[in-house]
Amino acid sequence: MTPAHRIEAVLLEDGRLALDNLPFRAGQAVEVIVLPVGYPTDMNEHPLRGMIRHYDQPTAPVAEEDWGVLQ
Repeated sequence: MTPAHRIEAVLLEDGRLALDNLPFRAGQAVEVIVLPVGYPTDMNEHPLRGMIRHYDQPTAPVAEEDWGVLQ
């Protein structure tokens, strides 16, 4: 199995896309996903990367009143 192959291309004036010299054999089925350049492709892997995070009381108990055993 050939690993994924990333390539950047520019759409033609009529909206068509031409891809040449791909590392797959003729007749092989491939999956094509088109994303704009710069699109964050790893958002699922690290959804908070680059976001500002602030915690008011990071060590305070959360929902302590919901624990029946403590009442």
